[in-house]
Amino acid sequence: MLRLSELRLPLDHPPEALAATLAARLRIAPGAIRAMTVARRAWDARKRSAIELVYTLDFTVADEAALLRGAARIPGLANRLAPTPDTAYRHVARAPNAPFQRPVVIGTGPCGIFAALILAEMGFRPIILDRGKVVRERTKDTWALWRRGVLTPESNVQYGEGGAGTFSDGKLYSGIKAPESVSRKVLTEFVAAGAPEEILWVAKPHIGTFRLVTMVESLRAKIEALGGEYRFGTKVTDLLIETRRGGTRRLAGVVTEAGETIATRHAVLAIGHSARDTFAMLHGRGVHIEAKPFSIGVRIEHPQSIIDRARFGDFAKHPILGAADYKLVHHASTGRSVYSFCMCPGGTVVAAASEEGRVVTNGMSQYSRAERNANAGIVVGITPEQDYPGHPLAGIAFQRHWEERAFAAGGGDYRAPAQRVGDFLAGRPSTHLGTAAPSYKPGVTPTDLSLCLPDFAITAIREALPAFGRSIQGFDMEDAVMTGVETRTSSPVRIRRGADHQSVNTEGLYPAGEGAGYAGGIFSAGVDGIRVAEALGRAMAERDSAAA
Repeated sequence: MLRLSELRLPLDHPPEALAATLAARLRIAPGAIRAMTVARRAWDARKRSAIELVYTLDFTVADEAALLRGAARIPGLANRLAPTPDTAYRHVARAPNAPFQRPVVIGTGPCGIFAALILAEMGFRPIILDRGKVVRERTKDTWALWRRGVLTPESNVQYGEGGAGTFSDGKLYSGIKAPESVSRKVLTEFVAAGAPEEILWVAKPHIGTFRLVTMVESLRAKIEALGGEYRFGTKVTDLLIETRRGGTRRLAGVVTEAGETIATRHAVLAIGHSARDTFAMLHGRGVHIEAKPFSIGVRIEHPQSIIDRARFGDFAKHPILGAADYKLVHHASTGRSVYSFCMCPGGTVVAAASEEGRVVTNGMSQYSRAERNANAGIVVGITPEQDYPGHPLAGIAFQRHWEERAFAAGGGDYRAPAQRVGDFLAGRPSTHLGTAAPSYKPGVTPTDLSLCLPDFAITAIREALPAFGRSIQGFDMEDAVMTGVETRTSSPVRIRRGADHQSVNTEGLYPAGEGAGYAGGIFSAGVDGIRVAEALGRAMAERDSAAA
């Protein structure tokens, strides 16, 4: 089978044009193509009057070697035609036949799920621990905050089965580089769990919250059928670490809040970016942890129709294009970078607090992306050296400070502070909101966002919004609404690991995913979970071989 990339057709081309255009590009008769499938479909909207679809196609012909040789003589074809890559996923290890100590996976976000799945498929029967609840119960607790302002600290947008990504747009794309077999493994497992098959080939796949809930349940059932054991409501509060001759450290077990000790020499630490008490425990136990950059800002909302028109012109609402998204960056004169984060077309802004007395925002969409507003984080990059120096956990204190300020500015009852863009740019508090109705629940309080953001962030965002308005007409409209604060863009720490994916100073501990500083979103977290499980599986298999 061969693969051809960069085949362009008009947005509204008839279905039969795909094979005909492929044959013409290859300079062969249409009948010579025996089979054809779409490997990827993207769109190019740089010319709004002539939006194109851009295909990557897999196909077969009678003599593929001859076609490859002939491609060198066709201008522009040589670099776009190649054998279709092998995307089959193959396990790197198998559990030993002799008795072994079961590995532990801490956390059931996408990283923990895929780490547990791979370990279970290799026969290691992992024990999976999560401080929160199963996804259905967690959903009820999350809705209690959104509808009634009642926060459950161990069961919310951040904690529980599925991780923070469960309440998001469900994006399944990333800029990471990974073997195609590993990337494909994530997507095919999602499809098997109930995701639409189109995620295998559309350029920007997404799932949405409602589908993610059922998919998480399906993946749990699969892991359990393979010998995995889930324990919810089980927070890890300590590690058992042996110090060996020469001063090297090795994991010997994990301790739960209930006082249970689970003996293990291999644990995946997939705790997510908001496990602040766990970060403190790790630091106290001497696990190497360091502050890392993240970002702070607000959620901005516009009517989705404005974004659709600005991005797609007369093709707005085309069924193939769907609700328009955007990605924006501005380098401010102060040296700060301002950018859009976690853009949610046709979605809502959600309460994402995990600690009492603090307000945090995030964005969420359903698969349909049919809500009235578009929303995205508009955030400013910050660094430990400049903004929270002196301690590995100083970024957490920084987050908490501004989340507490947002709680107070919102009224002290989990309503969020909000401000019209026109008022924000003019430097005056908002006393009312306009045509862009905020979607945040349990509600917002019109106010001045400078009360709950650092001065440098206010200055940089004020400079960035008009620049974004030049890229997307209407972006800086007066009635667009901003809601604060967005502080959980990524983990404020990195748990340093080596090339073998183990902690640099604690053998047997495998920091993984977004909380450890090695992923940013559902897809990249799933990929990292697979990589870490492979490393752990190899280590256990090699130990068994050495013992034999």
